[in-house]
Amino acid sequence: MDEVLEERRPNRAQSTLFDFFRNRDDAGQVGAVNKYIWNAALETLDFLPVQSVDPFTGVITTGYGTPPGGGRAYRATILVNDPALDARSLNVALMTRSGPASAATVRAVEDAILTRARQLRQQDSRF
Repeated sequence: MDEVLEERRPNRAQSTLFDFFRNRDDAGQVGAVNKYIWNAALETLDFLPVQSVDPFTGVITTGYGTPPGGGRAYRATILVNDPALDARSLNVALMTRSGPASAATVRAVEDAILTRARQLRQQDSRF
């Protein structure tokens, strides 16, 4: 009977439920985020109240908060989608109460996060 099934589906890979629990070569890449960018985002935007974090998907969602010395309230959604310490690994969306924040503000926040991520990496390399 098994031979008949194999003849019908010759290209089907042989797997079982237990294959899910076995070590895979790409296991470190599934849901991996860059820890330096992740921590730098949390540190840089520490004035915003964190509503949810998901390190497996790389999403940080905050509520509204006002930066020190600022008058406008912002909320942010940050996506860290790659294990590389690279600008392409970071996506920031900023909102004000009246709509999206300016592109210059978003770029400044991204630059601050990436700068802090590089500093954290340098601190780790000293040890």
